[in-house]
Amino acid sequence: MPALLALLMGLWGIRRENTMWRDESVTYQVARRSLSEIWHLLGNADAVHGLYYFLMHALFAVGGDSLVTLRLPSVLATSVSAFLVAATGNRLAGPRTGLIGGLAFALLPMVQMYAQEGRSYAMVCALIALSTYLLVGAVDHSSRRRWAAYALTVVAAGWLHEFAVLALPAHGLTLYLSRSPRAPMRSWAVAAGLSVVAVAPLALRSTGQSGQVSWIGWPHPGEWLVIAAVTLVGVLCAGYATKPEPATGTRARAGVLRLVRLALPLLIAPTATLLLASLHDPMYLDRYVLYSQLALALLVGAAVDRLWDAAGRTARPAVSRSRAVLFGAAATGVVVALLPVTLQMRTPDSRKDDVTAIAAQVRTMASDDAGVLFMPARRREWALSYPDDFRGLTDLALRRAPRAGNTLEGTEFSAGRIRVRLRAFDRIVALTDPPGQPEDAFPEEAVKRDVLRQEFVVCRRVLVKGGQVTLYARPGRC
Repeated sequence: MPALLALLMGLWGIRRENTMWRDESVTYQVARRSLSEIWHLLGNADAVHGLYYFLMHALFAVGGDSLVTLRLPSVLATSVSAFLVAATGNRLAGPRTGLIGGLAFALLPMVQMYAQEGRSYAMVCALIALSTYLLVGAVDHSSRRRWAAYALTVVAAGWLHEFAVLALPAHGLTLYLSRSPRAPMRSWAVAAGLSVVAVAPLALRSTGQSGQVSWIGWPHPGEWLVIAAVTLVGVLCAGYATKPEPATGTRARAGVLRLVRLALPLLIAPTATLLLASLHDPMYLDRYVLYSQLALALLVGAAVDRLWDAAGRTARPAVSRSRAVLFGAAATGVVVALLPVTLQMRTPDSRKDDVTAIAAQVRTMASDDAGVLFMPARRREWALSYPDDFRGLTDLALRRAPRAGNTLEGTEFSAGRIRVRLRAFDRIVALTDPPGQPEDAFPEEAVKRDVLRQEFVVCRRVLVKGGQVTLYARPGRC
């Protein structure tokens, strides 16, 4: 049932009004390159997503390059994750905990968001869910085959995104808190060590490309609030689920304790590790640790299951008989409360920008004799998935196209050459970040701003989701 719910939620509005945002646009255009072109690109950029690009290339070759094909792997992966949450909860604390946890996972806003994302994060989440399930089985019935399956799953997740290995310290902490015998601890240490070694080449390669994510800053207050709220909910659920209760059987309580010792580290440790690393170099994004939502769902399942039991132990039979109605009403209330977020997740406003709308605005605003300018250069990603909307426009700063140069956004001319090319045009369409965003200090970016400010006037400016499109012209030529 949780898997079916997650599948239906993922398929609902999967096209998102036929729009893409910038990260999905990168997936879309890279996956349509040849295998050789993808391979050479990874030597310069985005090595961390290399395996995912190859998988999407194969999928596009079989199923076409539609938006449904782009997002369907994430939908299916989220469905698998919901199933594994239910299976893990069932194994540790019983079928009701598993069922509630799986359903909760499918409804979590962050899960809903990345279930319809043409990126690797939902697939990473599914693999970490599988590795967590395999960990429980390997601890209960240790064997080389089980530990090998665990290690291979972690390696696969790590090659889809290297930050998947942050689940390993959480798993290790689980074994420590559970006071596991030496044999499974030793087996886990070997499996974890081999997994890290297997992912290390990717991590080393992507470290050399860290300039790609130099735009990531320290979490803003809203992000801190979400981190704190999620952690608090998880801790409160864990506390309530494990609260001593005389009527609770020893075996049932032991299962809940195991679940909490599994889930709490997975909820907290990966996020905390990433935040600590960000003290040196900011690198925290919630999607990098999407799999922490697995833990939140398990804890919610355990807490609600405990609440169900507590409601059933009342001395008043009428109240006991009505608990299903009460819980049904409460569940309905939760769904209704989440409905605005659920609906919003299926619109372009749920993402940082709307590449489709930006490209359409350029086509509306530009004439064939205009030049186009991307400020900063990485915003050229807005054009790559919709080349028809930019056809006939001269890319004034572009020296070498992305595919030809094995890059994501192309290679630009020097600052001096950009200045000369800008002065050869009377009308320029500039694509920029929204107001208030920091400006790149590179000379190539500074010269774009200087020439436009000193020699052109603004004819028209349109704010689009996540960006702005501005038409500049020589004075008197608007």
